[in-house]
Amino acid sequence: MITMRGFVKIFTYGCQMNDLDTQKMYSMLFKKGWHPTTDTSRADIIILNTCSVRQKAYEKAISNLGRLKKYKERKPSLIVAVMGCVAQQEGENIIKRLPYLDIVLGTHQLHKLPDIIDGESRCKRPIVDTTFDHHILSMDVIPLKRFLTPPHKAYINIMQGCNNFCSYCIVPYVRGREISRDYKQILDEIENLSKNGVKEVFLLGQNVNSYRGGITFPELLKRINDIDGVERIRFTTSHPKDMSDELIECFGKLDKLCNHIHLPFQSGSNSVLKAMNRNYTRQNYLRLIEKLKSVKADMAFSSDVMVGFPNETEQDFLQTMDLVNAVRFDNLYSFKYSPRPGTKALSMVDNVPIIEKQRRLSILQEKQRQIILSNNLARVGNVYDVIVDGISKRDPKAVYGRTTQNSIVNFKGSSEIIGSTVKVKIEKANPNSLTGELADGS
Repeated sequence: MITMRGFVKIFTYGCQMNDLDTQKMYSMLFKKGWHPTTDTSRADIIILNTCSVRQKAYEKAISNLGRLKKYKERKPSLIVAVMGCVAQQEGENIIKRLPYLDIVLGTHQLHKLPDIIDGESRCKRPIVDTTFDHHILSMDVIPLKRFLTPPHKAYINIMQGCNNFCSYCIVPYVRGREISRDYKQILDEIENLSKNGVKEVFLLGQNVNSYRGGITFPELLKRINDIDGVERIRFTTSHPKDMSDELIECFGKLDKLCNHIHLPFQSGSNSVLKAMNRNYTRQNYLRLIEKLKSVKADMAFSSDVMVGFPNETEQDFLQTMDLVNAVRFDNLYSFKYSPRPGTKALSMVDNVPIIEKQRRLSILQEKQRQIILSNNLARVGNVYDVIVDGISKRDPKAVYGRTTQNSIVNFKGSSEIIGSTVKVKIEKANPNSLTGELADGS
């Protein structure tokens, strides 16, 4: 029996890896008697799990940390912790800026959180640990099923860090160099998850297709594909320079590997790609797209792109637009360039005016909205297998799930089919989702 010690609230920002880290923190603290709460004022521990990949995310994290001061003043015993990329980036400096913080843990030190909290009341100064390790122990922490949302899907750490050093990117500096987890631990975790009702696994890493944990990434996918109970396999993020023919062939050969890939291209201009140190050209990227389509005709694509990189001309931007029109992504995460500390691009003159960055971004996003709707319209009348994820937020008599292409589908159904795989006929295309109805036999 675990003795109840108090309540914890975690605010999460950023990518799926941060979502997984939050699941791990809740799980580790729950085992120590700390229970999650949605009420910030009730919390005995407040944790911000942060992202600093873009300036806007960094500023949001700092702003929200500032708002926690009032809770600390009302409850001096409150423990306030900051985790993730902002913690790694700022280290001791964030204590100078926000002296009421108690714990600052970097991206390699998440596993230390429960023990630090146990001893925090005896400490007379904040705990700061942003050291990088050769083995990241938190990658082996497995979240409790109660913290999986939804419970039939699970994120799996397979590697962390990046060796690419793209000129604009802070990830190698806040996540460290690439460290891969041993494939046997990954397979053991997935086998246990499948026995506990997990049907879909999502493999995570900053550059998953450079995985080197005893076997290659394509071989890891093949081993996971053989595990009973697993119905779907997804992964993110991939780097185009590491997309091997063997990995591409997996989409045609592995029946559980979803017909979707997130493949960031960042720019459609070769001159900008070279300045970004991306190590591929637009021609390389488009060839990869064609190869993927050749092995899976209904392959869906999502990507990352930025506008306004230093020295990006109007012609460079038009080449990005041309690539977007050619690929016709189902989802596109688009951003204005923002200088990040420690990166090579910081020494470049940020010479595209902010108003011009915004203009280009608005044009890009409007085109992408048109493409998404067009893609969705082409799916009307088709029948798809959908894993039901939960009750619709807009209609309590409806449920939602995703196709293998990662399209969100809403349709009438009861909570009894959550976690089930059903066939859904698409009846309507929406700007960011599909509406359907259960097909005959489901």
